[in-house]
Amino acid sequence: MSTPQTFSALQVMQDAPVIPVIVLNDVAHAVPMARALVAGGIRMLEVTLRTPQALACIEAIAREVPEAVVGAGTVRSKADAQAAANAGSRFAVSPGYTSAVGQACRDAGLALLPGVATGSEIMMAQEDGFTELKFFPAMQAGGPAMLKAWSGPFFDVRFCPTGGVTLQNATEFLALPNVVCVGGSWLVPADAMASGDWARVTALAQATHALRK
Repeated sequence: MSTPQTFSALQVMQDAPVIPVIVLNDVAHAVPMARALVAGGIRMLEVTLRTPQALACIEAIAREVPEAVVGAGTVRSKADAQAAANAGSRFAVSPGYTSAVGQACRDAGLALLPGVATGSEIMMAQEDGFTELKFFPAMQAGGPAMLKAWSGPFFDVRFCPTGGVTLQNATEFLALPNVVCVGGSWLVPADAMASGDWARVTALAQATHALRK
C-alpha cells in the first residue's frame, strides 16, 4: 500500500479558494458528501471533531475516497491530534493555539492551521514556526479590516479566515493579499446533507472556483 502524500499547511490552503467546514452527525453521509465535494473540485475537507461520529467519518473518507484529503477541525488537545491522525487525517485545524497542540500535530505528522484572533496569538504561533494561520472567528474578531491592519506588522503571515464567512462576503476576504483561502460551512448545508442532495453540494463546490482572485 502506497504512503499517502504529505501536504504542508500552505499547500492545503492553496488547493482551492474554500476549505469546507464540515459537521457530520451520520457516518452514512461521510463518503457521498466527500465524493460530491471532490466532484466539484474541492478535495481538502475539514471534518470538525464536534460530533461523536466525526472520527468514524474521517476514517470512512480516508478509506473510501482516496482522491479527497481529509483533515480534522476543532483539534484542541494532544489526544485530538493523535485520534485524528489515527483515523486518517492528513491535516488539522484548531480554533485557537497552544504550543502543546502544535507539537502534538508535528508528532502525529499533521499539517496544522492554528486558530488566532489576536496579535499575541499570531506571535505565539510564529515563535513555534507556524506562518499559515486560521483567523477565527473571522467576522466577530474584526473581519477584513482586521486582516488589513495585520498585513503591516505580520507581513509574512498568510491567513484562512473562518467563522461568519459566506459566499456573499468571501470575495472581500479573498481580495486581501494575506488571505490564501477561506473556510466556510455553506458548501455542506444541513438540509442538503439530510436529504442526500449531493448534486447541490457539488454545485456549491463548483461555484467556489469563481471566487479565486
